[in-house]
Amino acid sequence: GTGFLCSRRPFYVEPRNIVDHDPQERISAEAAILNSRLHYYSRLTGSSDPLLSPPNHVVPQPEEIYIYSPLGIAFKIPEGDQTSKNSSLISIFAIWNTMMGTSILSIPWGIKQAGFTLGVVILVLTGLLTLYCCYIVLKSPRTIKSVDTTDWEFPDVCRHYFGKFGQWSSLLFSLVSLLGAMVVYWVLMSNFLFNTGQFIYIICPYPVIHPEGDDCGSGGGDAGNDISFGRYWSKTNTVPLYLIVLLLPLLSFRSASFFARFTFLGTISVVYLIVLVTIKAVRLGFHLEFHWFDPTHFYVPEFRALFPQLTGVLTLAFFIHNCIITLMKNNKHQENNVRDLSVAYLLVGLTYLYVGVLIFGSFPSPPLVKDCIQPNFLDNFPSNDVLVFVARMCLLFQMVTVYPMLGYLVRVQVMGQFFGNHYPSFFHVLVLNIFIVGLGVLMAKFYPNIGSIIRFSGAICGLALVFVFPALVHMIPLKREGRLTWLSAVLHSFLIVIGVANVVAQFLM
Repeated sequence: GTGFLCSRRPFYVEPRNIVDHDPQERISAEAAILNSRLHYYSRLTGSSDPLLSPPNHVVPQPEEIYIYSPLGIAFKIPEGDQTSKNSSLISIFAIWNTMMGTSILSIPWGIKQAGFTLGVVILVLTGLLTLYCCYIVLKSPRTIKSVDTTDWEFPDVCRHYFGKFGQWSSLLFSLVSLLGAMVVYWVLMSNFLFNTGQFIYIICPYPVIHPEGDDCGSGGGDAGNDISFGRYWSKTNTVPLYLIVLLLPLLSFRSASFFARFTFLGTISVVYLIVLVTIKAVRLGFHLEFHWFDPTHFYVPEFRALFPQLTGVLTLAFFIHNCIITLMKNNKHQENNVRDLSVAYLLVGLTYLYVGVLIFGSFPSPPLVKDCIQPNFLDNFPSNDVLVFVARMCLLFQMVTVYPMLGYLVRVQVMGQFFGNHYPSFFHVLVLNIFIVGLGVLMAKFYPNIGSIIRFSGAICGLALVFVFPALVHMIPLKREGRLTWLSAVLHSFLIVIGVANVVAQFLM
């Protein structure tokens, strides 16, 4: 209503977004939708220049303003009084809610790749490193004294220090994380839809030993010996194509506001997964033997050379750096931001640790080998498991609602950058959507390993947005003020080295 619009004015718009001198159309619609050049939205608070107030018709609707953490959960900025503030508890939960997502499905696999002991150590250390880098991002606008940074997000800070390079590289790495998330979603939706069909159709009991004799139980094989069913209901050959009928039309919606109403499903799904993991661990018991460097038939060593695969997954699992400023702006007690951020990271780390340790520890070895833990740990359970069926159904419905929002964010970025309009025409949007969907179908058919997809996209987007840019943004103002010590320079340069090594290692595994 009018009250909402008035409370949102004036609105900061960068000068380059002023499209012409027509007083009726001074500001592009995209400028109103995108306060920054990226897709992550912030609350649109005041600017000191009244000339930059947009016309009412281009102010985005409240239901269209939300942020999203890749592979996490869409977080809708609440409606109502925009000046209201959240308690520390609400802020902590918002961070946990946004950061937690489908990457939790790959944590047990990542621990298995690194070895149990080394995996736990890496999880803790990665959480601490990403927390520190997130702290740098959170305080970065305050280090700029020359301009008003009240409404700035981290991409604005990058543009301030690195100019066009910072702007375009932020966009590129942001797109990598979003497209990676959409590919993972397509693979997982194909997986969950396939297993749902398997549940409805009657399948063989678990466990089934592969004919090759690899000692891995098959949690979701073909439905018995019915060749015709397997031909039309295949996890890699047919089901990814069936999803096109449902999701391609949903991607073409002009707005994703309808789907933002279902973001609570993400929280329900994660809570249910935690309950499911607890129940399975109690029923199965723990199966652990510690072999520090040498593998045995049923157990993996505690230290494995494949550990960078876990660091790639965790970089994305702890990734919230692109929207942390937005989430913390509405904290009632700004002096508690660092404390609340630390508590939120602690809760996220404990959640990952809980799921990873319980799934790895309770994996039945013998008769199965620990190396059989799948990149999606739900694949280790049979399709006819009722509790797992409910988890797959919850996650499938959640992803069907979140996937169009991811597509909307990609569209706004790409079309806004290249055409100055987030919906230039139906044809433009259709071509982009066909590309996005085609990418998901190809990966679901030829490389349906969500663990590897997550680790590559996590390492690549984390290179810039988690390690390199935060480290440089910390050092540059200190250098200009003459307060940069050699110890600080070495330590923060080491963060950059870690980010580069994380990416390079993914290609060596």
